[in-house]
Amino acid sequence: MSSSSKSGSCLPRAALAQAPTDVQGDGRWLSMHHRFVSEARESEPEILWIGDSIIQRLINSNIWERSFCQMHSLNFGVSGDRTENLLWRIENGELEGLAPKVIVLLVGTNNYDDSAEDIATAIQTICSTIRDKQPQAYLVVLSLLPRGHEPNPLRDRNTKINELIGDYLKGNSRAQLINIDPGFVQADGTISHHDMLDFLHLTQKGYDRAFEPVNELLQQLMAESESDIVRTEAEGAA
Repeated sequence: MSSSSKSGSCLPRAALAQAPTDVQGDGRWLSMHHRFVSEARESEPEILWIGDSIIQRLINSNIWERSFCQMHSLNFGVSGDRTENLLWRIENGELEGLAPKVIVLLVGTNNYDDSAEDIATAIQTICSTIRDKQPQAYLVVLSLLPRGHEPNPLRDRNTKINELIGDYLKGNSRAQLINIDPGFVQADGTISHHDMLDFLHLTQKGYDRAFEPVNELLQQLMAESESDIVRTEAEGAA
């Protein structure tokens, strides 16, 4: 993934780094960013999670406690983040001072007023920025989940974004898109509140269903990383 060849002025709004407007006036978003910057300098995570509320709320899930926490994970999820907000965060210190083996990314569903093409371009820009700042890390991009109780344009848009990002990452040896939708949309086109409590955010059951494939992939990547370390040490001792 090379950096975008487009000039900044040609990129869509969604791909231009910008902190959100502090509408409520309590400074929480920037305070969280400063905390993440400090944690990045003080921590040695093997897996870094960055994204929106789906990632932020993951830290309270059973699968996080059962699996991801044991993998030395660091969670930089922020509720409500759009692509441009996350891009601003990683361009302003959240990827400095640490060297994770894997970075997991999920963002885009909050860009409700942008087109699928613009959001896909923004995610590509984020991927390129991550690659520039953390070249050693394997990048796992999570698919956007379906949303809304019944079929709707935003659900269709997320499907299109996943297709575009899948094409973008196809054949990339250091990154991949993983589908985390186990079939949340039922035969009648609806989503159950047992999986998504508000038809956007996941329940405990929803997290278990969506993130088990991620768990399996991360276990595999961690095992491969350990094998590489052992092989390198053996070659050095030879």
